[in-house]
Amino acid sequence: MATSKKETTKKTAAKASKTSGGKGLGRGLGALIREDVSESEQSQVKEVVKEVIKEVVVKEPAETMVRLSLIEPNREQPRKMFDEDSLIELSESIKMYGVLQPLLVQKKGNYYEIIAGERRWRASKLAGLKEVPVLIKDYSDQEVMEIALIENIQREDLNPIEEAQAYQRLIKDYRLKQDEVAEKVSKSRVAITNSLRLLKLDKRVQEMVIEGKLSNGQARAIIGIEDGDKQYAVAMKIFDEKLNVREVEKLMRDIDKPSKAPKALPENDFVYRDLEDKFSKIMKTQVVIKNKNNNKGKIEIEYYSQAELERIYEMLSQLD
Repeated sequence: MATSKKETTKKTAAKASKTSGGKGLGRGLGALIREDVSESEQSQVKEVVKEVIKEVVVKEPAETMVRLSLIEPNREQPRKMFDEDSLIELSESIKMYGVLQPLLVQKKGNYYEIIAGERRWRASKLAGLKEVPVLIKDYSDQEVMEIALIENIQREDLNPIEEAQAYQRLIKDYRLKQDEVAEKVSKSRVAITNSLRLLKLDKRVQEMVIEGKLSNGQARAIIGIEDGDKQYAVAMKIFDEKLNVREVEKLMRDIDKPSKAPKALPENDFVYRDLEDKFSKIMKTQVVIKNKNNNKGKIEIEYYSQAELERIYEMLSQLD
Protein backbone atom coordinates (compact mmCIF):
# COMPACT_ATOMS: atom_id res chain seq x y z
CA MET A 1 0.00 0.00 0.00
CA ALA A 2 1.34 3.45 -0.97
CA THR A 3 2.24 5.80 1.84
CA SER A 4 0.39 9.18 1.74
CA LYS A 5 2.32 12.44 1.61
CA LYS A 6 0.90 13.51 4.99
CA GLU A 7 2.06 10.28 6.65
CA THR A 8 5.52 10.76 5.11
CA THR A 9 5.61 14.29 6.52
CA LYS A 10 4.66 13.07 10.01
CA LYS A 11 7.40 10.45 9.87
CA THR A 12 9.85 13.15 8.80
CA ALA A 13 8.74 15.34 11.72
CA ALA A 14 9.02 12.46 14.17
CA LYS A 15 12.46 11.57 12.85
CA ALA A 16 13.54 15.19 13.10
CA SER A 17 12.26 15.39 16.67
CA LYS A 18 14.04 12.15 17.60
CA THR A 19 17.24 13.40 16.02
CA SER A 20 17.09 16.58 18.10
CA GLY A 21 16.54 14.53 21.25
CA GLY A 22 13.43 16.55 22.11
CA LYS A 23 15.66 19.51 23.07
CA GLY A 24 14.59 21.80 20.25
CA LEU A 25 11.25 22.88 21.71
CA GLY A 26 12.84 25.78 23.48
CA ARG A 27 14.74 26.98 20.34
CA GLY A 28 11.90 27.24 17.82
CA LEU A 29 10.48 24.83 15.23
CA GLY A 30 13.50 25.18 12.97
CA ALA A 31 15.64 23.29 15.48
CA LEU A 32 13.49 20.20 14.93
CA ILE A 33 14.02 19.99 11.15
CA ARG A 34 17.17 18.63 9.46
CA GLU A 35 18.92 20.86 6.98
CA ASP A 36 18.66 18.26 4.14
CA VAL A 37 14.81 18.43 4.13
CA SER A 38 13.37 20.36 1.18
CA GLU A 39 11.73 23.76 1.70
CA SER A 40 8.22 22.45 0.92
CA GLU A 41 8.66 19.54 3.33
CA GLN A 42 9.97 21.92 5.99
CA SER A 43 6.72 23.90 5.76
CA GLN A 44 4.63 20.74 6.11
CA VAL A 45 6.76 19.48 9.00
CA LYS A 46 6.28 22.77 10.86
CA GLU A 47 2.48 22.42 10.66
CA VAL A 48 2.61 18.83 11.93
CA VAL A 49 4.99 19.76 14.77
CA LYS A 50 2.61 22.54 15.84
CA GLU A 51 -0.18 19.96 16.18
CA VAL A 52 2.10 17.63 18.15
CA ILE A 53 3.07 20.45 20.54
CA LYS A 54 -0.62 21.25 21.17
CA GLU A 55 -1.19 17.65 22.25
CA VAL A 56 1.79 17.45 24.63
CA VAL A 57 1.36 20.88 26.28
CA VAL A 58 1.39 20.47 30.09
CA LYS A 59 -2.13 20.12 31.53
CA GLU A 60 -3.56 19.97 35.06
CA PRO A 61 -2.25 16.94 36.95
CA ALA A 62 -4.27 13.88 36.06
CA GLU A 63 -6.00 11.65 38.58
CA THR A 64 -3.82 8.74 39.70
CA MET A 65 -4.04 5.88 42.19
CA VAL A 66 -1.80 5.97 45.30
CA ARG A 67 -1.48 3.42 48.10
CA LEU A 68 -3.17 4.48 51.35
CA SER A 69 -0.01 3.60 53.27
CA LEU A 70 1.81 6.40 51.41
CA ILE A 71 -0.75 9.07 52.34
CA GLU A 72 -0.75 11.00 55.61
CA PRO A 73 -3.09 13.71 56.95
CA ASN A 74 -2.05 17.33 57.22
CA ARG A 75 -1.06 18.03 60.83
CA GLU A 76 -2.24 21.63 60.43
CA GLN A 77 -5.69 20.54 59.23
CA PRO A 78 -8.27 22.87 60.88
CA ARG A 79 -10.63 19.98 61.56
CA LYS A 80 -9.71 17.87 64.58
CA MET A 81 -13.01 16.10 65.33
CA PHE A 82 -14.49 13.43 63.03
CA ASP A 83 -17.90 11.92 63.70
CA GLU A 84 -17.43 8.15 63.94
CA ASP A 85 -20.96 7.24 62.77
CA SER A 86 -20.63 9.53 59.75
CA LEU A 87 -17.29 7.91 58.83
CA ILE A 88 -18.81 4.44 59.02
CA GLU A 89 -21.67 5.50 56.72
CA LEU A 90 -19.19 6.94 54.22
CA SER A 91 -17.04 3.79 54.39
CA GLU A 92 -20.09 1.66 53.52
CA SER A 93 -20.76 3.90 50.52
CA ILE A 94 -17.12 3.61 49.44
CA LYS A 95 -17.34 -0.21 49.62
CA MET A 96 -20.25 -0.08 47.17
CA TYR A 97 -19.28 2.72 44.81
CA GLY A 98 -15.62 3.50 45.51
CA VAL A 99 -14.13 6.94 46.19
CA LEU A 100 -16.13 9.19 43.87
CA GLN A 101 -14.02 12.32 44.40
CA PRO A 102 -10.21 12.06 44.40
CA LEU A 103 -8.18 13.34 47.35
CA LEU A 104 -6.09 16.46 46.81
CA VAL A 105 -2.50 15.79 47.94
CA GLN A 106 1.02 17.11 47.57
CA LYS A 107 4.34 15.24 47.57
CA LYS A 108 6.29 15.46 50.82
CA GLY A 109 9.53 13.52 50.63
CA ASN A 110 8.60 9.83 50.55
CA TYR A 111 4.89 10.31 51.28
CA TYR A 112 1.88 12.34 50.14
CA GLU A 113 0.25 14.90 52.46
CA ILE A 114 -3.50 15.45 52.27
CA ILE A 115 -4.58 18.96 51.30
CA ALA A 116 -8.29 18.14 51.06
CA GLY A 117 -10.11 14.87 51.64
CA GLU A 118 -9.01 13.56 55.04
CA ARG A 119 -12.53 12.34 55.78
CA ARG A 120 -12.52 10.28 52.56
CA TRP A 121 -9.05 8.95 53.47
CA ARG A 122 -10.24 7.84 56.94
CA ALA A 123 -13.39 6.23 55.50
CA SER A 124 -11.33 4.44 52.82
CA LYS A 125 -9.16 2.90 55.56
CA LEU A 126 -12.30 1.72 57.35
CA ALA A 127 -13.56 0.27 54.07
CA GLY A 128 -10.34 -1.75 53.71
CA LEU A 129 -9.11 -0.06 50.51
CA LYS A 130 -5.45 -0.42 49.61
CA GLU A 131 -5.29 2.59 47.28
CA VAL A 132 -7.35 5.67 46.47
CA PRO A 133 -7.59 8.15 43.58
CA VAL A 134 -5.66 11.38 44.13
CA LEU A 135 -4.77 14.62 42.39
CA ILE A 136 -1.16 15.64 43.08
CA LYS A 137 -0.51 19.37 43.25
CA ASP A 138 2.05 21.69 44.79
CA TYR A 139 0.94 24.49 47.13
CA SER A 140 2.49 26.78 49.73
CA ASP A 141 1.70 26.19 53.42
CA GLN A 142 -0.68 29.16 53.38
CA GLU A 143 -2.52 27.87 50.30
CA VAL A 144 -2.85 24.41 51.90
CA MET A 145 -4.33 26.00 55.03
CA GLU A 146 -6.76 28.11 52.99
CA ILE A 147 -7.93 25.18 50.83
CA ALA A 148 -8.47 22.91 53.85
CA LEU A 149 -10.37 25.67 55.66
CA ILE A 150 -12.57 26.51 52.68
CA GLU A 151 -13.39 22.85 51.99
CA ASN A 152 -14.40 22.23 55.60
CA ILE A 153 -16.48 25.41 55.82
CA GLN A 154 -18.32 24.58 52.59
CA ARG A 155 -19.11 21.12 53.96
CA GLU A 156 -19.97 22.57 57.42
CA ASP A 157 -17.52 20.07 58.91
CA LEU A 158 -15.86 22.42 61.41
CA ASN A 159 -17.24 23.18 64.86
CA PRO A 160 -17.26 26.91 65.77
CA ILE A 161 -14.03 26.73 67.80
CA GLU A 162 -12.07 24.90 65.05
CA GLU A 163 -13.27 27.47 62.54
CA ALA A 164 -12.23 30.37 64.79
CA GLN A 165 -8.79 28.81 65.38
CA ALA A 166 -8.26 28.43 61.63
CA TYR A 167 -9.11 32.10 61.06
CA GLN A 168 -6.76 33.10 63.86
CA ARG A 169 -3.92 31.13 62.32
CA LEU A 170 -4.37 32.78 58.91
CA ILE A 171 -4.24 36.17 60.63
CA LYS A 172 -1.39 35.41 63.04
CA ASP A 173 0.91 33.13 61.01
CA TYR A 174 0.30 34.53 57.52
CA ARG A 175 -0.38 38.15 58.52
CA LEU A 176 -3.72 38.38 56.75
CA LYS A 177 -6.25 41.02 57.74
CA GLN A 178 -9.77 40.08 58.77
CA ASP A 179 -11.26 41.45 55.54
CA GLU A 180 -8.74 39.40 53.52
CA VAL A 181 -9.73 36.23 55.39
CA ALA A 182 -13.39 37.10 54.84
CA GLU A 183 -12.81 37.43 51.09
CA LYS A 184 -10.97 34.10 50.86
CA VAL A 185 -13.72 32.12 52.64
CA SER A 186 -16.62 34.10 51.11
CA LYS A 187 -17.93 35.40 54.42
CA SER A 188 -18.56 38.87 55.81
CA ARG A 189 -15.95 40.61 57.96
CA VAL A 190 -18.50 40.72 60.79
CA ALA A 191 -18.84 36.91 60.64
CA ILE A 192 -15.05 36.54 60.95
CA THR A 193 -14.95 38.97 63.89
CA ASN A 194 -17.78 37.18 65.71
CA SER A 195 -16.09 33.84 65.13
CA LEU A 196 -12.77 35.05 66.54
CA ARG A 197 -14.51 36.37 69.67
CA LEU A 198 -15.29 32.76 70.64
CA LEU A 199 -11.59 32.28 71.43
CA LYS A 200 -12.05 34.69 74.37
CA LEU A 201 -14.21 32.08 76.09
CA ASP A 202 -12.87 30.12 79.03
CA LYS A 203 -11.14 26.93 77.80
CA ARG A 204 -13.73 24.79 79.61
CA VAL A 205 -16.52 26.63 77.80
CA GLN A 206 -14.70 26.25 74.46
CA GLU A 207 -14.56 22.51 75.10
CA MET A 208 -18.34 22.50 75.67
CA VAL A 209 -18.77 24.16 72.26
CA ILE A 210 -16.50 21.58 70.63
CA GLU A 211 -18.50 18.76 72.23
CA GLY A 212 -21.78 20.28 71.03
CA LYS A 213 -23.06 21.07 74.52
CA LEU A 214 -23.30 24.77 73.63
CA SER A 215 -24.29 26.24 70.28
CA ASN A 216 -22.47 29.11 68.59
CA GLY A 217 -25.26 31.53 69.57
CA GLN A 218 -25.36 30.39 73.20
CA ALA A 219 -21.59 30.70 73.52
CA ARG A 220 -21.47 34.16 71.96
CA ALA A 221 -24.15 35.37 74.38
CA ILE A 222 -21.93 34.74 77.43
CA ILE A 223 -18.62 36.10 76.08
CA GLY A 224 -19.22 39.29 78.08
CA ILE A 225 -18.69 37.44 81.38
CA GLU A 226 -15.02 38.13 82.10
CA ASP A 227 -14.59 35.86 85.13
CA GLY A 228 -13.77 32.36 83.83
CA ASP A 229 -15.33 30.45 86.71
CA LYS A 230 -18.54 32.49 86.55
CA GLN A 231 -18.67 32.05 82.77
CA TYR A 232 -18.28 28.29 83.10
CA ALA A 233 -20.98 28.18 85.81
CA VAL A 234 -23.40 30.04 83.52
CA ALA A 235 -22.50 27.73 80.62
CA MET A 236 -23.31 24.69 82.79
CA LYS A 237 -26.63 26.30 83.80
CA ILE A 238 -27.47 26.81 80.11
CA PHE A 239 -26.63 23.18 79.33
CA ASP A 240 -28.39 21.70 82.38
CA GLU A 241 -31.57 23.77 81.95
CA LYS A 242 -31.48 23.49 78.14
CA LEU A 243 -31.92 27.25 77.71
CA ASN A 244 -32.36 28.55 74.15
CA VAL A 245 -30.50 31.61 72.84
CA ARG A 246 -33.28 34.05 73.80
CA GLU A 247 -33.43 32.65 77.32
CA VAL A 248 -29.64 32.95 77.57
CA GLU A 249 -29.80 36.59 76.44
CA LYS A 250 -32.47 37.29 79.09
CA LEU A 251 -30.30 35.58 81.69
CA MET A 252 -27.40 37.83 80.69
CA ARG A 253 -29.56 40.96 81.00
CA ASP A 254 -30.54 39.90 84.52
CA ILE A 255 -26.89 39.29 85.39
CA ASP A 256 -25.89 42.71 84.06
CA LYS A 257 -28.52 44.53 86.14
CA PRO A 258 -26.89 46.23 89.13
CA SER A 259 -28.07 44.61 92.34
CA LYS A 260 -30.14 46.95 94.48
CA ALA A 261 -28.94 47.46 98.00
CA PRO A 262 -31.61 46.43 100.54
CA LYS A 263 -33.40 49.31 102.17
CA ALA A 264 -32.33 50.06 105.68
CA LEU A 265 -35.12 49.27 108.12
CA PRO A 266 -36.21 51.89 110.66
CA GLU A 267 -34.79 51.41 114.12
CA ASN A 268 -38.25 50.71 115.57
CA ASP A 269 -39.35 48.38 112.76
CA PHE A 270 -39.85 45.50 115.23
CA VAL A 271 -42.73 47.48 116.77
CA TYR A 272 -44.62 47.53 113.47
CA ARG A 273 -44.01 43.82 112.90
CA ASP A 274 -45.51 43.12 116.33
CA LEU A 275 -48.55 45.24 115.47
CA GLU A 276 -48.92 43.33 112.20
CA ASP A 277 -49.29 40.08 114.11
CA LYS A 278 -51.86 41.61 116.47
CA PHE A 279 -53.94 43.08 113.61
CA SER A 280 -53.81 39.77 111.73
CA LYS A 281 -55.13 37.87 114.78
CA ILE A 282 -57.95 40.35 115.37
CA MET A 283 -59.00 40.56 111.71
CA LYS A 284 -58.39 36.84 111.08
CA THR A 285 -56.58 37.61 107.81
CA GLN A 286 -53.17 38.80 106.63
CA VAL A 287 -52.38 42.42 107.57
CA VAL A 288 -49.24 44.24 106.38
CA ILE A 289 -48.02 47.53 107.82
CA LYS A 290 -45.74 49.51 105.47
CA ASN A 291 -44.09 52.12 107.63
CA LYS A 292 -41.73 54.89 106.59
CA ASN A 293 -38.92 56.58 108.48
CA ASN A 294 -41.15 59.55 109.30
CA ASN A 295 -43.57 57.27 111.20
CA LYS A 296 -46.06 57.44 108.35
CA GLY A 297 -47.22 54.56 106.21
CA LYS A 298 -50.19 52.40 105.24
CA ILE A 299 -52.01 49.26 106.33
CA GLU A 300 -52.90 46.57 103.78
CA ILE A 301 -55.65 44.07 104.65
CA GLU A 302 -55.95 41.03 102.42
CA TYR A 303 -59.20 39.24 101.60
CA TYR A 304 -59.78 36.15 99.52
CA SER A 305 -63.49 36.31 98.67
CA GLN A 306 -66.40 38.73 98.55
CA ALA A 307 -67.85 37.12 101.70
CA GLU A 308 -64.59 37.75 103.56
CA LEU A 309 -64.55 41.36 102.41
CA GLU A 310 -68.09 41.85 103.78
CA ARG A 311 -67.02 40.23 107.06
CA ILE A 312 -64.13 42.65 107.40
CA TYR A 313 -66.47 45.56 106.63
CA GLU A 314 -68.92 44.45 109.32
CA MET A 315 -66.10 44.17 111.84
CA LEU A 316 -64.79 47.65 111.08
CA SER A 317 -68.30 49.25 111.06
CA GLN A 318 -68.92 48.01 114.63
CA LEU A 319 -65.95 50.05 115.84
CA ASP A 320 -68.07 53.28 115.82
